[in-house]
Amino acid sequence: QLQLVESGGGLVQPGGSLRLSCAASGFTLDSYAVGWFRQAPGQEREGVSCISRNGIVVNYADSVKGRFTISRDNTKNTVYLQMNSLKPEDSAVYYCASRRVPSYYSSTCRNDAMDYWGKGTLVTVSS
Repeated sequence: QLQLVESGGGLVQPGGSLRLSCAASGFTLDSYAVGWFRQAPGQEREGVSCISRNGIVVNYADSVKGRFTISRDNTKNTVYLQMNSLKPEDSAVYYCASRRVPSYYSSTCRNDAMDYWGKGTLVTVSS
């Protein structure tokens, strides 16, 4: 069964950190660009970050630049999102998704163009 499984969410105080993981099973993630998306209650799902197949090219939403870091370990078939200096507005369900791409350097992850999605992990930032 082809699937992505997110983990690492939870409750954290403002200014704290969390590390999310996205593990793939049933397929090898190194043929895919991988993105993190999030959706807060009553809001549309938005892109947070995206990483290329080789991990060299990354991009971030302006709202998380300088605070979040995306990375991947293709030997473990896993992508990570390190989230530091968390703010209450970062609270959301975080999803990872993958898109099969021919280029090792492609880091475009669009909401409407991903091949596989995980079920999400909840992040709550509150004191």
